[in-house]
Amino acid sequence: MSPRRKRTPPPGEELTQRQQFLLGLVVREYVAAAQPVGSRRLVERYHLPLSAATVRNELAALSQKGYLTQPHTSAGRVPTEKGYRYVIGRLVERSDLPSPLKHTIAHQFYQAEQNVGQWMQLAASVLARQARAASLVTAPHPEEARYKHLELISLRPRQALLVLVLQGGEIRQRLLHLDAPWGQPRLSALADRFNRRYRGQRLAEVRVPPLPEPGLPRQVWQAVSQEMEESERRLAAEVYSDGLQHVLNQPEFAHSEAARRALAMLGDRAFLEKLLRRVVAQAEIGAVQVLVGGDAPQELRQCAVILARYGAPGLASGMVGVVGPMRMPYATAIPTVRFVANLLSEMMRETLVE
Repeated sequence: MSPRRKRTPPPGEELTQRQQFLLGLVVREYVAAAQPVGSRRLVERYHLPLSAATVRNELAALSQKGYLTQPHTSAGRVPTEKGYRYVIGRLVERSDLPSPLKHTIAHQFYQAEQNVGQWMQLAASVLARQARAASLVTAPHPEEARYKHLELISLRPRQALLVLVLQGGEIRQRLLHLDAPWGQPRLSALADRFNRRYRGQRLAEVRVPPLPEPGLPRQVWQAVSQEMEESERRLAAEVYSDGLQHVLNQPEFAHSEAARRALAMLGDRAFLEKLLRRVVAQAEIGAVQVLVGGDAPQELRQCAVILARYGAPGLASGMVGVVGPMRMPYATAIPTVRFVANLLSEMMRETLVE
């Protein structure tokens, strides 16, 4: 008979209830003050029915198991990536915002006009304020480009602006140089023809012959096809952010050029595309993904990233999230990201689904 293989306990299972409790307190204290946490501080602040020596021994055991570390021999303890992950694992499913706060946030959104841009700006502001971190919100992007509406606006006798609206709210524009003068009435009539012919159609359907007649109709058809194709290639539409300066003032970033460069990556579209693909891989809209240290992309290894996908299934989706130091208020940040993602999804279903 082969010897029974020893089972490797899941993260946190090897901790006693007391150690789990104390680890949560250390993370809470370190998040609040950015200072190593000592045993006496915990006993006095939380009126623990334990001696400082007992707490000190438990913190030492947590350090031996990799959940805490001690910067200096005489200093208190700080959470490690493993410690953060343990606490986050308990918060992802269990944490929630107070009902009055959820009502206040929802009221702000429903007071705003039915304008996707305003929703995105408001989402970025709410996330940054509640999570005390840099927010990141991408406008909804069609999962599959579908024609919704076209406008042709005369700028000059031989120049027009093509404005293509896709289902889901994405707006694409292109400047057209005309071979012959076209006035606004003729341009509007041509746009109406396109709207009657292609409304609600996918890219493959728009491309199906018969082609429009030569001249401007053919030029517009080619431009519409190209814009829809480009939309399908991109995952990150317009990006909204807030709270970056607040994060840069945190101790972890104030004197770290590497950390500041990492946050600057939030303005890089190629990086955002990569980050968004990581979120899109999640099947469920509204599911929260938390990346800490080594879990995050190489560019953000000094940070914590909380992301969620929002949208209307089969129509369009985007990303909401926050980026900040690993010393982030996860108990507030995680449920805020989840709530905003679900709220945006609900609003999209109510107003954008036809």
